Amino acid sequence: MKKGRTLFRCGSCGHEEPKWLGRCPECGEWNTLVEGPVSLGNGPLGRTGPAGRNEAGSGAVPRSMPLSAVDPQEGKRIGSGITELDRVLGGGIMKRSAVLLGGEPGIGKSTLLLQTAAAAQTKGRVLYISGEESAGQVRMRADRLGLNSGLERIEICCTGALEEILPILEAVKPVLIMADSAQTLHTSEAGPAPGTVNQMKFCAYELISWVKERDASLFLAAHVTKDGLISGPKTLEHMVDTVLYFEQGGGYDSGDGAGECRFLRAVKNRFGSVDEMGIFTMGEKGLAVVEDPSLLFLVRREGAVPAGIATAAVLEGSRSLLVEIQALTVPAKGSISRVFSGSIEANRVSRTAAALEKHLGLRLSDQDLYINVAGGIRIKEVGVELALAAALYSARTGLALPVDRAIAGELSLAGEVLPARRQGVREKTAQGLGFSLFTAQDLRGAIKGLFGK
Repeated sequence: MKKGRTLFRCGSCGHEEPKWLGRCPECGEWNTLVEGPVSLGNGPLGRTGPAGRNEAGSGAVPRSMPLSAVDPQEGKRIGSGITELDRVLGGGIMKRSAVLLGGEPGIGKSTLLLQTAAAAQTKGRVLYISGEESAGQVRMRADRLGLNSGLERIEICCTGALEEILPILEAVKPVLIMADSAQTLHTSEAGPAPGTVNQMKFCAYELISWVKERDASLFLAAHVTKDGLISGPKTLEHMVDTVLYFEQGGGYDSGDGAGECRFLRAVKNRFGSVDEMGIFTMGEKGLAVVEDPSLLFLVRREGAVPAGIATAAVLEGSRSLLVEIQALTVPAKGSISRVFSGSIEANRVSRTAAALEKHLGLRLSDQDLYINVAGGIRIKEVGVELALAAALYSARTGLALPVDRAIAGELSLAGEVLPARRQGVREKTAQGLGFSLFTAQDLRGAIKGLFGK
């Protein structure tokens, strides 16, 4: 394109057209095309640098360097001061990284960010960007949470305007940035309407570019839709290094007033595993870590266990938990049986029921199957299949399982009972809580030669 030429850019989706149109052909919005100059950069809307510098025209020649010459200290981590958060992140906060934290309203995202800002194991400054609350409201939350230490190094900035945030970043030079939230960030260069998809992409890119060029890290809170997904463009999740989801769980109060459970999971992590799960309890003093969740998901009963109940020894990342699997079978109300399961995948339940029907002759095709995991925790690992099969068998036949037995194992479609991975860790956890772990031979003898193999 010729120098000085202008084009029309959609303020909603960023689509560009050489001439003005009343309706954007990309997103269908009306009167959103705004005239602007053409840039030769490769950043969002043509901007190339974190502050809008056109590096392509500056005369600087891009250079590469040998990987062996890269300083390994650039991959150093910062301790967040919260053990469960460090567990999910893979050992701490990676320098020059961006973390996107999503969750429902009121789940505790702002509380987690503020507690992390106060507890982070760094001597540098922390910048808390609040686009939803005033400075007084943030201070009131800090006092309510009892955050006495660490507040002197926290700088607060109550604005969502990128033009005001970038100069503050250059003046404060923080090592940790907390932005609450992504939906409140806006800039006039991304269109007149704040909160649009293009605004989120543009502002997030600027903040991510800033921390990538310095020894800093970014936490970006984000709202979620009614489907539980992070609101905004999917591109936002691709731009960051880690995507965390904060979920509300159940659990059972041990009597110390710990409060409700919160689960922190990673669905994307460039610097660690996505199998780890952080467990917190929400109380008057904010979020408290659950160091030993072994008994958190077990129901305490007096006497025998009802039919349809099985205790499963499952793995959540590097640790083993005992959870209670609850099954209920009732005659199908229609011609087709249905599976109702929010804690275990419905497909896994259907496969387990099919194996029971095929190899045991236990008719389940005319039953509606209801599956629940006590405490609200979601189980994805394959080692839960044997406990699920035992719970379904118990619910259909009315035969209760022993109260002091935990079950772990994988179930094949051929009816074979396969040992679960890290069986020793599961057995050690079960024994520590007064349970004995069922083996394949134990189950064959206890439940009429289960699966006939």
